[in-house]
Amino acid sequence: MIENVKRVLIIRSGALGETIFALPVIEALRRQYGSDLIIDWIGAPAASALFKLDKRIHRVFHLRHRKLPVFLSSEKRAIIKHSEKHPYDLLINLESGRIFFSLAEKIAARHKLGMPYNQIRPLPSPHVIESLKTIYETAIEPSVLNDSYPVLYGDPSEDVRNAFRLPEHYIVINPSTSHHKKFTHRAWPSEHWKELIARLAPKYHLVVIGGQGEESFFNRLRPFDPSVIDLVGKTSLTQLITVIREAEAIITADTGPSHIASAVNTRTFALFGPSNPKGTGPYQTPNNDVHIISMQLECSPCNATPRIKTCLDNQCMKKITPSMVETAIEPYVTPKQ
Repeated sequence: MIENVKRVLIIRSGALGETIFALPVIEALRRQYGSDLIIDWIGAPAASALFKLDKRIHRVFHLRHRKLPVFLSSEKRAIIKHSEKHPYDLLINLESGRIFFSLAEKIAARHKLGMPYNQIRPLPSPHVIESLKTIYETAIEPSVLNDSYPVLYGDPSEDVRNAFRLPEHYIVINPSTSHHKKFTHRAWPSEHWKELIARLAPKYHLVVIGGQGEESFFNRLRPFDPSVIDLVGKTSLTQLITVIREAEAIITADTGPSHIASAVNTRTFALFGPSNPKGTGPYQTPNNDVHIISMQLECSPCNATPRIKTCLDNQCMKKITPSMVETAIEPYVTPKQ
């Protein structure tokens, strides 16, 4: 175990889900080395907005152009300069790409974990979170490591409920997998989402979420039933965390908000086809309730294999019907009064 750790720097500069997968390191470090531990984070601007209300993180360094080498990146040089003035006791690099090797090597820290110093330890059928934990397992006692999960902080509940006039009980609907930009095999067909919303709206309070710039995709699902609360493009990330946290359940595509839901312990119904939910799905803990809805076809999962390149019809997602989803959620949600 590493002694006298007061200052830690973590490198994790990925998308929303990738950042959430890394979050257990924060609580593990604080439980191991004390709540007064200074933790800084290097991350992508959009994903690192997760830390806006997280007082456990002292400072976030943004990397807008992560692929730039150190000599071309003013952001990376500023991080290195900061570390020289305020050396870290521990650097944890949770990125495996070579583009981060030179940055990790130049940062001033007494101890360094992660690539290129140590690799992820192979595990049988691991979730990404469990794999990432093997990078820093030598710095954390096993009992602490095993009981560390993602934690997220959103805006105050009353503020968000009042701002968006949220009912007491509601279901969040999260259709987008950013396939408004390009096709993805993870997408559930738009006509399925439209049918599901139409089936559920008379029975339940629904809140539809989506990001800014996704209007063209959501216009294919509109018009919604007048009772549906449409929050597409209307929430900040910390407001979105609270909208999901306050929900009775979420029905979601295989994308970032599904990981927010599992982290804030909202009952999650996630639609999966080509991806392996055991590896990259919403992380299941003793505190949450995750339901994977999948056809479990013989050809699934195929993501990151040659097979997906030959898939022309996306049957693993198309064969999940709106009625199947409706049946799955019925025992767990509160109908309109």
